[in-house]
Amino acid sequence: MVETNADVTTSPQAGAERVNSPLEGWLRSPASEKSHALVPIRSLGANHRERIAHHLLALDQHDRYLRFGFSANDEQIQRYADSLNFERDEIFGIYNRRLHLLAMAHLAFSADSSLHACAEFGVSVSKSARGRGYGARLFDRAAMHARNDGVSRMFIHALSENTTMLKIARNAGAIVERDGSESEAHLYLPPATLDTRLTELVAEQFAQADYGFKVQVKQFWDVLAELQTLRRDVQDAQRTPLK
Repeated sequence: MVETNADVTTSPQAGAERVNSPLEGWLRSPASEKSHALVPIRSLGANHRERIAHHLLALDQHDRYLRFGFSANDEQIQRYADSLNFERDEIFGIYNRRLHLLAMAHLAFSADSSLHACAEFGVSVSKSARGRGYGARLFDRAAMHARNDGVSRMFIHALSENTTMLKIARNAGAIVERDGSESEAHLYLPPATLDTRLTELVAEQFAQADYGFKVQVKQFWDVLAELQTLRRDVQDAQRTPLK
């Protein structure tokens, strides 16, 4: 997470702490308490890799530092995007009506099958989309999927100065442990239920339908823009006197 306007502070001596507000489902997330608007969050496949890279490359140096834990350059970010394993991991994204990727989350599973019950979460939000609770919503969406996929423990590795990301984890009921400049949060997930499975299914179907509608609308406006350009070219040609 790359927002930095949270008011949460911790000290190196704080150690482990637990907030008694366990994750109770996607529809009761901290984000949804702030707004009743349903944000379409869809799973992303390999065909979205270019847009993912574009989103990450648009982050400034400080945002890259918070997201990756170091000041990643363009080559390193491109290498990260190219290495995303869409078969093993889950990538979630939020698109606007222009099909710009505003926010994305990476739920990474271990390549070791014996550690499949654990997953790591990372998220980034474009500067223009801050303050809308997208980071928290993506966290809840990822936790819902992890829970339904049999994951019992979700981890977040973040810089201790990334207070917004740590606040999201605490609000979900995660245990946060600080070790100097770095912190680790781990959230214990309850087993999946019929309700959590149906909730995820409905959320994904809604997001897919929303994305398909946005694609059609963008195609319509692109065609209209081309027709308007062609019309202006014809009018200019008609006004040009013959020599």
